[in-house]
Amino acid sequence: MPRRLRLIFLFGLLPVLALAARATGVEAVLDAARVAEERLETRRALELYQQADRLRPDDAFTLQKIAQQLSDLTLEGGSAEEKKARAEQALAYAKRAVELAPDNAVNVLSLAICHGKMGVYSDTRTKIEYSRLVRQEAERALALDPNYDWAHHVLGRWHREVAELGAATRFFVRVVYGGLPDASKETAIRHLERAAALAPSRVPHQVELGFAYLSAGREADARRTFERALALPAKERYDASAQARARKALAAAAGG
Repeated sequence: MPRRLRLIFLFGLLPVLALAARATGVEAVLDAARVAEERLETRRALELYQQADRLRPDDAFTLQKIAQQLSDLTLEGGSAEEKKARAEQALAYAKRAVELAPDNAVNVLSLAICHGKMGVYSDTRTKIEYSRLVRQEAERALALDPNYDWAHHVLGRWHREVAELGAATRFFVRVVYGGLPDASKETAIRHLERAAALAPSRVPHQVELGFAYLSAGREADARRTFERALALPAKERYDASAQARARKALAAAAGG
């Protein structure tokens, strides 16, 4: 091959090689981020997902993962202001993920969860608006994937918590803030039973189902479900804290 043609071929190939190397680099970073996430090393996972975002911007999967890590970090150390700032960042990333992939159930549910987290740091009027959005987005996630266990979980928990509001509180919310959508303990149980059936080894599904049974006055079912949750191995992020809630509920039921 003449030297000029070799140079043309080489310089034409360089951008392709650069893109291939960059793609390989992104996948390596994402693999490392997944490992950190599995080890519950949230800060390290966040750093790696942010690195992947810089290497390959506007990727919906990476943006949702960043939102998830920031949301999880609100449960770790820091002032209330720092936690609120993380929740705000998480919500911003979740919104971007949904804008890029609006038909992805994981992204839509992530947005619901981030709205729920923001409610913790908001005034009453904003809490209620966020609560409406949690239900709306969880229902949308479920419409996209009817077998998405976490969507059933979030909807079930929403129904239980809203159904447990006292009559006076419901009246106040309706008169002053326009009220909340209807909720029922029976619907909560139905969604949480479905979540537990879809993913029986997930501790949080069993624990939330136990609280839904307890709220509905089904103490024996609640006790069996809490015991089932405690018999499962704690492997995922929220397993240990969920099991701690189950133990506390069982101790309270036993008078201890």
